[in-house]
Amino acid sequence: MNGLRLDVISLVPEAFAPLLGPGVIGRAFAAGIAELHLHNPRDFASDRYRKVDDEPYGGGAGMVLKPEPVFAAFEAVPMRPRRQVLLMSPQGQPLVQADLRRWASDCDQLVLLCGHYEGFDERIRGLADEEVSIGDFVLTGGELPAMVVINGVVRLLPGTVGSPASLEEESHSDLLLEHPHYTRPAEFRGQSVPEVLRGGDHGAIARWRSDQQQLRTRQRRPDLWRRWQERQVAEPLRDPPDRPAGGSRDRPPGG
Repeated sequence: MNGLRLDVISLVPEAFAPLLGPGVIGRAFAAGIAELHLHNPRDFASDRYRKVDDEPYGGGAGMVLKPEPVFAAFEAVPMRPRRQVLLMSPQGQPLVQADLRRWASDCDQLVLLCGHYEGFDERIRGLADEEVSIGDFVLTGGELPAMVVINGVVRLLPGTVGSPASLEEESHSDLLLEHPHYTRPAEFRGQSVPEVLRGGDHGAIARWRSDQQQLRTRQRRPDLWRRWQERQVAEPLRDPPDRPAGGSRDRPPGG
């Protein structure tokens, strides 16, 4: 069996061309780590005009995506054993990093359904295992959310990113935001790289990074900070590394 199979049902399949271009994700597709298949419901429309939308029952503004072409396109997609069908919708559950990790590790195939126009016939929802939203806003179609999901999943597949360890240390991998990063020069326009990062003490560096993750999360995402604290109480982690006397001045107070 090849890499993760991604099937996208969309009225504008050309929108996904950038995923196959230069860059980490494009190289993953070229290497066979994942494969992308695009299906246009218009190709499955049965009438001479290839009609895929119609007026909503009960009246109202806009047009609604018809069920017949979408069902036909969906049923033409080859099925793999561990398949998950995702419907892109502002009514779906908010996308989080844990979802991307779950799909990357547990699935052989993702089928992504992209709506368009005013919406889609309610019966189309029955095809989906999950409905996914990338935020509390509305776009013209599900293509951009689908590309977000594809990017987020493919980058987690083994072989896509050069250093797998970097995936474990990034923001949202453990509810906390990522710590600050620095590179050369050590001094730039009056701003210095923290001395601890230049000292070579890997234990001190690890403690500083942990402190910074907590501080940054508490300041920028108090909602995540509260969830992280609740989890620490419910599922205590291993004892934290020993800290130098006095602790870190950047350590978030309280807890």
